[in-house]
Amino acid sequence: MRRRDFLTTAMAVPLLGGLWPALAAAAEGAPSEAFDADTVWKLARELAARPYAPPDETLPAVLAAADYDRYRDFRYRPDKALWRDLPGSRFQAQFFHRGFLFKPPVDIHVVADGRAQQVPFSTSLFDYGPNPTPALQPELGFAGFRLHAPLNNPGYFDELCVFLGASYFRAVAKGLGYGLSARGIALGSGDPGPEEFPAFRAFWLHRPEPGADTITLDALLDGPSVVGAFRFRIHPGEETIFEVDARLFPRVDLPHVGIAPLTSMFQFDASDRGGVDDYRPAVHDSDGLALWTGTDEQVWRPLRNPAAIQHSGFQDRSPRRFGLMQRKRTFSDFQDAEAGYEGRPSAWVEPLDDWGPGEVHLVEIPTGDEYQDNIVAFWRPQAPLEAGSESRWRYRLHWTASPRWKPGLAAVEATRIGARPGKDRSVRLIVVDFDGDAGEAGAAVPEIEVSASRGTVTHPVVHARPGGGWRAAFEFAPDGDAASELRMRLHRGGRAISETWTYRWSA
Repeated sequence: MRRRDFLTTAMAVPLLGGLWPALAAAAEGAPSEAFDADTVWKLARELAARPYAPPDETLPAVLAAADYDRYRDFRYRPDKALWRDLPGSRFQAQFFHRGFLFKPPVDIHVVADGRAQQVPFSTSLFDYGPNPTPALQPELGFAGFRLHAPLNNPGYFDELCVFLGASYFRAVAKGLGYGLSARGIALGSGDPGPEEFPAFRAFWLHRPEPGADTITLDALLDGPSVVGAFRFRIHPGEETIFEVDARLFPRVDLPHVGIAPLTSMFQFDASDRGGVDDYRPAVHDSDGLALWTGTDEQVWRPLRNPAAIQHSGFQDRSPRRFGLMQRKRTFSDFQDAEAGYEGRPSAWVEPLDDWGPGEVHLVEIPTGDEYQDNIVAFWRPQAPLEAGSESRWRYRLHWTASPRWKPGLAAVEATRIGARPGKDRSVRLIVVDFDGDAGEAGAAVPEIEVSASRGTVTHPVVHARPGGGWRAAFEFAPDGDAASELRMRLHRGGRAISETWTYRWSA
């Protein structure tokens, strides 16, 4: 198992004592508290009116000294899973131990019959492997949790999703494994200066009804700049769907906030292999950013591992969809029998309200290995979120294999870039493969429409590809070291038959 697949960036989670006394006292036997749909919203609103409280990351010495390998030995006992013995339950929950990178406590509660009760920590819930069971008190708390549900086999509870570290969470769908992550919010991703990582400080897990195929979670997010109340309704299946209802309360003005952020890894592929010395043809959790704009255009942007941090903004109004996709789906695409990149999920965001003007913002960060996430995509509203205000963002987050939003359009399958044969090796040969109707009776060869913001495009051509689909190619002569935005699509008679391929060329 790669370290990056097991660990997620941790961030401080302050205690809630003093805001709602029951949260701090429940582990000592305090009675449960009334809970309704507005409880976390009210907590967030009140917390945002207070100064940010620094977290208490104090741990007993045995946990503070735990390294990666020892922390991995702290495993939750499956026979202690929450709701394991609840008749008819299609969900179970297991909890993560504090330690290593995951030092801050995260309060976890169970909601049932309109009442909330904190889940107390106990060493009896964990198997410590070859390590002696430490003497730890119930107030230690947990670092996060994961949900299990029958996903691939009706009789087996697969790991479905995990909430661990800052506001990060990941999920899988049937037949897929973990890959990219989502977050509650992004603040300063790729910008100069330190990035802020607001954290989920507390969760409320709603006891599932017998036979229910959906589970509800509430979460309280807190950070120096913003507080948030989140509700997640999770539907596992062939496509696992999170219905997200997020209410944000900034403590300060947020001119560059990231809504519904997705975080992934792209090291190299056929479009970007400069300096790569690796037996594998590709290494990535996601290979492109897909957009379905408010103007009904479907766009594909291949990801890059750039030489320097790159920011790209795709201006839009009321976006229909956006997401980070993994379109390559065969072992031969990666040749990595351990990582299984062909089984990583795509994740895409479907706004449920009119999000108004703004942009889908893409950040690409240089990386020399496959162990660090270096890709971030999110919605950036045009208007800043003002201190003291409240804003609401509702969306569906889909974890799935490659979706087809507009199935009538040919989709990009691969982008390949290399030097044009000949003496001038600075001229690039760009080859883009589309699926589509090539080989079907009466399918006429489409025309290619291509442009560049700088540099020169020559010899555009498109032809049927052996095995099906279309191959479009052109030569591009860069304008010195200047960056250029490339754009291309296929059409017949003025009507687009493919999604729009875009690419930022830089030396």
